Amino acid sequence: MVHLFTVTGETATPVSRTELAAESLLERQHLQEWVIAHPQVLGESVLVVTVEYDRWADTDGVPARDRLDVLGLDATGRLVVVELKRGTADRDVHLQAITYAALVSRFDLSTLAQAHRDFLSRRGQDLDFDACRQRLLDHVDGEWSPELLQRPRQVIIAADFPKQVTHSVVWLSEMSLDIDLIQVGLWKVEGHVVAGFTKVYPTPEVEEFTLAPARAEGEAAAKKLQERARSRNAVHVLVGASLLPEGTKLLMTPRHGTTEAIRNAINAWVEEDSRRATAVWTNNTAQPLIWGADGASYSPTGLANHIFTSVTSRTADGIQGTTWWDVDTSQVPSDVDVEEWATLAGINLSGLAKQLNGTRKDWTVLHTLLGAVPAGRWTTYGDVAAVIGTHAVPVGRHLSACGQCPSPWRVLNAAGRVSNGFQWADHTRTDTPAEILETEGVRFNGAVADADKRLDPDALRQLLDI
Repeated sequence: MVHLFTVTGETATPVSRTELAAESLLERQHLQEWVIAHPQVLGESVLVVTVEYDRWADTDGVPARDRLDVLGLDATGRLVVVELKRGTADRDVHLQAITYAALVSRFDLSTLAQAHRDFLSRRGQDLDFDACRQRLLDHVDGEWSPELLQRPRQVIIAADFPKQVTHSVVWLSEMSLDIDLIQVGLWKVEGHVVAGFTKVYPTPEVEEFTLAPARAEGEAAAKKLQERARSRNAVHVLVGASLLPEGTKLLMTPRHGTTEAIRNAINAWVEEDSRRATAVWTNNTAQPLIWGADGASYSPTGLANHIFTSVTSRTADGIQGTTWWDVDTSQVPSDVDVEEWATLAGINLSGLAKQLNGTRKDWTVLHTLLGAVPAGRWTTYGDVAAVIGTHAVPVGRHLSACGQCPSPWRVLNAAGRVSNGFQWADHTRTDTPAEILETEGVRFNGAVADADKRLDPDALRQLLDI
């Protein structure tokens, strides 16, 4: 049960709950359109392929009456079958979802491209078949995998679920079927209807243990799915944290998914053209790497697979491409401190993402923290990052660009110096952070601030009372 309140000072007033039917909101005209407009409710990086799909027939050629509500494709290359109910789900809704999953599990790229083209055409977008096919290929992080198409993920969205459904879904998940239950709730807030989508199963605590296929024949596909999911999530974490500036140079070291013999062959192949070992980072969650060898855009796994196949003439199996790419720390971006940038050395994209897991672009806590640092004291980018759960590099870049950060001059680099990348958001300012700190009582020994005036992470946490 979710309880919502409107808050005015010390007063919390309950928000009244309502239902789609009570608000004259329909399953197809409203709920379905919300999902199309905001596919993130289905999971990360889901592309809506089509809706209300009914173009299948039995062996006699007689059209089936079944109509699939929404069909999506996630970035791992897995289909997402969505069943919508505006009220409480039927007791057999999971059986409907399984039926649709079985039907679409035989789809191929051409079937999906045609379905996507028809869907876009109905919505006034004129893309030809080849463009729709390429759009599907570009959405997938890595090579297209028919094996993963055979294992659709199912999502059931309803206002509520009877126990027969939840009990069955838990058991089916343990038997290797991947089914999500998402509850849609409606509330009335000051004359407006507010909708919320809550994933009620699987919960984060049990997801890892209930979705791994138990049967031997599912292990290969599950492994490939897990590797792609890790790679996709790493890219999303890095982009979300704003860690790497546009144009950051990356260097390749073949790792995951290779043997020593293959790594030696790749290194020999790179020696023929050094551009093959470099890429440039862009903050694009789908294809963030621009390869030095051809100037084309790739996902980390897609490029690793391409390199693997170019050298071995074989199809790669389950490569986690984010482990192949390291930051070239010899090239320091203009808005980044040299010392903080050097801390990225020797860590691949996957490792960086692990350090930043959970980071978002919400800088509210940072602003609160900086506002609490008193005059005459200073801290470092790394200290601040440790408290708010990010890395020193995005903290420094944010301070340089944000005009709302309180007292950015009180944040120095790890050596207690003004960062070489420091710049005022107000470019008309000519004073320096050191000059302001000195007026506040911080002494400098040369260019280094008095260490006794530094606030370490523990002291910063006390300022936030955490």
